[in-house]
This record gives sequence, structure tokens and C-alpha cells, in this order.
Amino acid sequence: MSRPLWQRAAVPLAALLVVIVVAGAVLGVGLARRSFPKTGGTLELAGLDGGVEVLRDALGVPHIYADTPEDLFRAQGFVSAQERFFQMDLRRHITAGRLSELVGEGGVATDRVIRTLGWRRVAEQELPLLSPTARSYLQAYSAGVNAYIEQQGSPSSMALEYVVLATSAPGYQVEPWDEVDSLAWLKAMAWDLRDNYDDELARGRLVGSVPLTQLNTLYPDYPYEEHPPIVGVDEWSPPANGETAPGDGRGGTSGPVDGEPGGPSDPADAARLGPPGPPAPPAGSPTQSWMAAPAVDDALAGAQAALAAVPELVGRGEGIGSNSWVVSGEHTASGKPILANDPHLSGSQPGVFMQTGLHCRQLSQDCPFDVSGFSFAGFPGIIIGHNTQIAWGFTNMAPDVTDFYLEDVRQDRVMREGQYVPMEVRTETIKVAGGDDVQLTVRETVHGPIVSDVLPEVADLGTDAPQGGVQTSQDFAVSLAWTALEPHPTAEAVFAMNAATGWEDFRDAARLFAVPAQNLVYADTSGTIGYQAPGVVPVRRSATHGTPPGFYPAPGWDPAYDWTGYVDFEDLPHTVDPPDGIIVAANQAVLRGNRPFLTTENDKGYRSARIGELLQEHLAQGPLTVETMQQIQLDDHNSFAETLLPYLLDAQLEGEFYTEPRDLLRAWDLTNPAEGEQAAAAAYYNAIYDRLLGMVFDDELPPGLGATGNARSMLLVSQLLDDPDNPWWDNKGTPGVVETRDVVIRTAMIDARHDLTSRLGKDPRGWEWGELHTVALEHSVLSGDEVPGVVRSIFSQKPAPVSGSTAMVNAMNWDATTADYTVVTAPAFRMVVDLADLDASTWVNQTGVSGHPFHPAWDDQTAAWVAGETYPWPSSREAVLEAAEDTLTLTPASSTP
Repeated sequence: MSRPLWQRAAVPLAALLVVIVVAGAVLGVGLARRSFPKTGGTLELAGLDGGVEVLRDALGVPHIYADTPEDLFRAQGFVSAQERFFQMDLRRHITAGRLSELVGEGGVATDRVIRTLGWRRVAEQELPLLSPTARSYLQAYSAGVNAYIEQQGSPSSMALEYVVLATSAPGYQVEPWDEVDSLAWLKAMAWDLRDNYDDELARGRLVGSVPLTQLNTLYPDYPYEEHPPIVGVDEWSPPANGETAPGDGRGGTSGPVDGEPGGPSDPADAARLGPPGPPAPPAGSPTQSWMAAPAVDDALAGAQAALAAVPELVGRGEGIGSNSWVVSGEHTASGKPILANDPHLSGSQPGVFMQTGLHCRQLSQDCPFDVSGFSFAGFPGIIIGHNTQIAWGFTNMAPDVTDFYLEDVRQDRVMREGQYVPMEVRTETIKVAGGDDVQLTVRETVHGPIVSDVLPEVADLGTDAPQGGVQTSQDFAVSLAWTALEPHPTAEAVFAMNAATGWEDFRDAARLFAVPAQNLVYADTSGTIGYQAPGVVPVRRSATHGTPPGFYPAPGWDPAYDWTGYVDFEDLPHTVDPPDGIIVAANQAVLRGNRPFLTTENDKGYRSARIGELLQEHLAQGPLTVETMQQIQLDDHNSFAETLLPYLLDAQLEGEFYTEPRDLLRAWDLTNPAEGEQAAAAAYYNAIYDRLLGMVFDDELPPGLGATGNARSMLLVSQLLDDPDNPWWDNKGTPGVVETRDVVIRTAMIDARHDLTSRLGKDPRGWEWGELHTVALEHSVLSGDEVPGVVRSIFSQKPAPVSGSTAMVNAMNWDATTADYTVVTAPAFRMVVDLADLDASTWVNQTGVSGHPFHPAWDDQTAAWVAGETYPWPSSREAVLEAAEDTLTLTPASSTP
């Protein structure tokens, strides 16, 4: 996976600063210690109404006790800043399009894109939508952060990173925190967790370069029979006129598509789901061919390149997902539900989440919080966790919430219904540390900002593009419609979930959770379990016959393809206490079919099916426990290998050099351990799979659009295995020779043998998957080959060998389009909540609580996380007190000068 542009460009400066940062190990540690948090004794905190306790355990996890919500969130702001202020400051610079002010010229590309998208502008519009109570919580949190900023004074006293960046941003001063800084972070989270953004652009670019029949096979139907959806037909069905059937074989569709039999027909359904799509165009007509125009490919490629400049803050791509499941008390040893969750995001140092406890000393309507779990540094409240009565987990539902529109533009005017009308135009000034200001012109259509404007080199978008008879300039721009670019009160949902006491409260909170839309799993101490699909999902019609809405970019000049509203919350799937007492939500299809317009591109369900299988296996042996759930989270069985392995064992290989590693597969149990007797077979299998994907797809797909190896790739290959003469097997780079399935598989096995011999040695028995498959938890800025090794060693952790692999429960995902097997997404944390005894729950984070290098809590959980171990999760007052090792008392500031 290529590094974000801002990271590649921003840190050559580090080479100039090595002497400053590491004049010696003692100096480095000394500078770092200046920013370590005070965790004991007493501190005054301006604005408090009463005293606040901050109890930290051996892992440094803070549990905060206060008498009012405002004091609670003020203290959370202060403590979050103590632990991770640089992470918070970096996030707000990125989300505001002001990274260049911190890192210099290397941040300009990122700033141009984010200013064009206007993340902070939308967050500013969201603030007035919140209730006075929610705003008071945000204000209190900001006040706590600002108390920390004032207390520390200079940037170098807040984080060691500021010392390193001093040359790129001389004289940098930290600005006060405000409520919008917190809200804008939700835009970054929503950006990385959007769904078919990349695929929609890729499909648009592939039209005309890949035959349509082959292009459709790249997006296979969901395998409902093998991989059950989250909600069964006996648990929930769409309201009247919204029923669907299973996938009908069209590439990428799930159920009837607009304009086809079974699609919406009566007025009520059309109003809810959108009008029918266009009729099939005559063969060879301009309407059929406009997507294949060179100008379209140029425009879409430009948009894709521009948007790639946005850094990955929580991760993106096929590996982004999560595991979650909940079982009712009928299946557990305690008689109460158990809930498990592990979100799969990009690895980083520090990690995405921070463990926190927030406790009102006396629960009441005025102070309703007694909650602990995983928070975002920079945002008040708990994102995933439990309070005294309910627990909840998230996985990415990934509905299609982004659409690209091709726009016919002439300067600052855009074609709409046969005439050019003005766009909204604004000028942004990007300030660059150590450089000149950069002026940016942002243009917006009724659909959203023109994202293809962001890279100057794509200004000339080509000519001679047929447009179905519409008079155009023959040049295209690309605009982006995205639900997160419209203001929504998502922040309100976090506080409502934290205070919820039952299923109906939780559903009411979910109504407010607009973006990013997540699968929400639920359990409570009364024994109820449930699932809710929240979020705003746009209603629109398909612009391309035979495909679902949003599958391809749409013509922006025709208002028939504009969004007409959002799916009503009551039309979004949910279930409570399903008959089988089990809910598994691991990014698979939500329903059989795609009504309402959730998504056509779910994860293909290998993980979710395996979780369901394991739950049944364990139930056959006895009731489920917390330990059972922990074991399931670590499962590294490769379900897809069951399909591919017989073909590998049957391949015609000659000579001991090639048959010797194949013998490893005969005794392979399909697991992927980092080391041990099965690790050699795992290394060989994954190397073959990597080679196989490259040979099948790389000769026809443009760079950057190859098969990544994730669940969709697996499903696609499984279908190709049944079709040995399919055109995908043929290598277009060998004219006159037509390769078939068996030839390609044999060659992939031979190539894998040579590759692993070079990497790991000649004797296959000495190969280990963990020597190839490592996870590197790196700093967001000070990492990569551009940064001197001595700096990287301070701010990033060394690569560690890990078990697991792509599209399995232990989802240590690697990307087959890259040159190695380095983990690109992984569990950000693992948690198991026991609703019978909340103090018997367990958790582990990817790194540690602290964001300060050299601090004991900077990486103290990583070894356990890699090994699949967890820690006790105290939440009751008694358990927190028993585990506490440090107590910081925050008192109201003295009124005397």
C-alpha cells in the first residue's frame, strides 16, 4: 500500500533534525519526560464545580469520577490532552485542511483536498444542530484541553514531536481547542469508513478497457447460502413493497435493480426507494458508450489521484472492517449475554483508540454516565464499550453513501438540463510553515465539491467524448456527493448511547448516528440482545442500466440522477432477541437483497460464516464463556483455502525442488500461525495465492486497481476455479499463447517456491509465516524510509511477526497489490463484555494509553495484543479502586490571584 502523499513529502526535514532529537539517548529521554502526564497528587483545573478523581491502573488507563457531566467531560479533555495531545493536534490540523501549518510544504496536497471537501466547514454547521446539553459537554471537554495547553505552556512541553518538527514550523504555537475541533474528527472517521468510493471510481475507469462481461465478474454476487447475512428473513423484512429476492447473477447486484422485474413499481415504493432506472439503450448508441470516453477516464483518474492524498487516519480499503457478535444467556454459562468486538483498522503508534472510564459518582438524570470503553482522543465520551446496564459494539456497515458525478464544465459554470449555470466558488488560503501561502479555488455543484480540481495536472481532461446528443464542452470534471458533507447531529448519538439504559434508549440514540453508518450490536444486563442498522443512506436511481444505484458515476447534467432524500430510519433493518439467540455482524451482507439501498459491496462473509461455525462448534461442547469468545477472536483458519487447496494438491509439478513444498500442504490444517509446524505451509500457501492473483488480474487491470486478495478476491477466484477456460486465466502479455486455469496454478506454485527460497531459504521446512507477515505500528508523521532510522526507532515500534491473515477472524490483513505481506489493517482492539459480571470483561488495545515515547504506557499492551492475550477490564468502583496504582485529584482553581 502506498504511503499517503503528505507522509511521503512531509518528513525529509527529519534528516536535518536527528542531531537535535537524538544528541544522545539521555537527551532524548529527557526531552520526552517533560511531556509525561502528572498522574498523582493534586492539580487545579479552572472551571470545575467540584473535585474530580482520576484513577489509573497498571496500564495507565484513566477512570474519571465526578459529580456533574460538565466536570466529567472537562476532566476527560484534560486527561486526553495529557496522554495524547500531539495526536489530537495533528488530527485537527488534518481535518481543518491546515496540515501545512504544522509540517510545511509536504502537507499542501492533503490540505488542498480537505479544504475542497470542507470538513471543518460542515462541522461548523453541525454545532448549532446539537442540543444545548450536548454543546455543554463539548464546551467542557474543550475547556479541559485548553487548561492542559495553558498549564504546559510551550509545545515542547506537550510532546516530543514538536521538538522534531521545530525546523519545519519555526515558532509554532498551539492554538486553543474548540468544539468544532472535536466534531471535525467525525468527518475523518467517516471518510475512511465510507464504502464503495474506490470501487465506483475503479469501475468507471475500467469501462472500455476491460470487456463488460469480464468487468461484471470482478464484482460477484454475495453468496447468501454459504455466508448468511446479519439479519435473517425470519427476523426482519423491509416494509411493504420493499421485499427483495436473492442476487440474480448480475455483476455486483443483490436483488432486483431499478427498471428490472422485482424492482420498485408502485408509487409508495418509488417514493421510498427512488424511481425506476433508465431503459436499456440501443447497442452502440452514444448513451451506451459515454462512460468509455477518454475524457471520462482522465477525469476519474484525476479524482482518484487527488483523493488519495488524504491520509489514512483510521484506515481504508477492503481490509477495513470488524468482527462483532453477541449471544444470549441461553447459550452462556452465566445465563446472561456476552458481546465481543474487534474493529479492523490501520495500525499506528499511538493507536486509534484510547481506553477510558467516565463515572458519575451518583447516577441520576442530571448525571447519567457510568461508562467505560474505547474513546477517541479529541472527542468526549466513549465510542465503543459498556455502561452499568448495556454494552455495544460497532462494525462497518459500509452503505453506499458516496456518489461521483461527471460534470460538464466551462470555467465556473456547469451544465444542468441543457444550459450552463454558475457553480458556487470560494477561495481558500493555505498557510505553509516556512513557505509562501497557497491560494486554492474551490468549486461546488449541486452534488458537491469538484474534487478533480485539486490536482492541477488533470486540468486538461480530454476531448471528443460522445454524450448522447447533449452539447458539451467535451471536458469533464468530477464532483463528489457524500452524506458526511451535509450537517448531521452524529455527536449527539455518542452521549445518548453512553447514557442508554435499555434497547429502546439505544435505538433512539442510533437514530442520531448519521455518519459513518455502522452495524450496532447490543446486549444488556436484563438479557436482551439486538442489532440495529443506523445512518443516512441516500435514495437515488441508477444511471447505468442493469446495475444498482451508485454502482457507476452518474451524469451530473441530468437531475434525474440526483439524490432525492434518505431512507427512513424505520426502514433500516434491526432485530431484537432473535430466535436462535445469536447475532454475528462482521461486515457481511445485512439482508438477503439490497433494499433499502444499503450496499452492493459488502465483505463477502468468510469471517462472519466462520464465526457462526465456531459458535456452533463450541455450543456443541457446552455453554459459552468469555474465554470461548477470546479463542474465537484469535481463530486463524483460512476458510477460502478449503476451496483452493485441492487444485494445488492436484497440480502437475516435476522435481523434488517443487514437490517438496507442496508436501507441506498435504499436512496443513489451514491455520496461519506466525511460527510452529504449520507456519511453513501457511507461508507457502499465501505466497501461491499472492502469485495467483497477480497472474490472473495484473495483466489486464491498471496499476493501483489490482486484486488485493481480500474476501471479494477470494469469491472471484472460487468462481473462476469452476471455469478453467475463463478469459481471466489468459495472460494478455503472452500473445499467441492462451493460458488456462491449470497452467496458471502450476506457474504460481513454481514462482512461489522461487520467491520463498530467495526470502526464507531453500529448505521449506524452515519457512515461517511470521517471517513474512509482520505488523509495524508506526507514527503518523515520523515514519517511513524518508525518516532516519534513529528517529523511526523513537516514534515507531519495530515490526513484529503475527499470526492470522486476510479475510479470517484474526484479521491481520495484507494487500496482494504490494510487494510484501506486511499487515495493512488489524484489530485496533479486542474486547469481550460479560453482562453477568461486567468486571469479568476483558480488553486489550493495540498500543497503550500514552502517546509519549519512552513512557511505560506507550507500548505496554502491544506484546499482549500480538500474542492474543487480554487484560481484566475493571469498571465498578470497587474493581477500579482495587486496580488503581495512581490517583490524581483535580480541584477547582483557586479564586485568589
